[in-house]
Amino acid sequence: MMTHRDALEVLAAHRRDQIVVTTMGSVALWPQLSDSPLDFHYLPSSMGQGVPVGLGLCLARPGHGVVVLTGDGGLLMNLGCLVTVAQFQVPLYILLIDNGLYEVTGGQAVANAGRTNFAAIARGAGIGRVYECASRSEWEAAAGESLSGAGPVFVWLKVAGELGKATPSAPHPMAEQIERLRAALLRCGPVTP
Repeated sequence: MMTHRDALEVLAAHRRDQIVVTTMGSVALWPQLSDSPLDFHYLPSSMGQGVPVGLGLCLARPGHGVVVLTGDGGLLMNLGCLVTVAQFQVPLYILLIDNGLYEVTGGQAVANAGRTNFAAIARGAGIGRVYECASRSEWEAAAGESLSGAGPVFVWLKVAGELGKATPSAPHPMAEQIERLRAALLRCGPVTP
């Protein structure tokens, strides 16, 4: 089975100039693979807000792609965001890291872990491009196509869960991340109000 790190390594190999928004467990791994000003590590006090942040960035920067790494537990806490995202034609690429656990809050099992069909949920919400990958080789084969073209896109990445993970800290303070991202985006032209 694919590991969380495997999933992120494939993303790193196929990422273009997209903004990458990480949440929860991905915050600990992604900085080992990338330290771009277009990386934004979002660790709020409530889970499930990474996809709305990504949608906001897409709407503020029309045409600039945004990849959001979210977990199964976080997505379940805000499933309504998929319906909202589906009404926009934006280059938003949602990568669901499904490990069946609330990995960084104690390793509790996610409700209905291993039985929830996230691809069906994304399609039912109205997202037209949906991919499922249970192995690194499947993800490598799908990454180029799924991380380009029209969006929104939903990619369900099934990864092995790991117990004993600590809640990560962002590699840069939030104010610094915001300024780095803002400066990088301003180099691309003005932000839409």
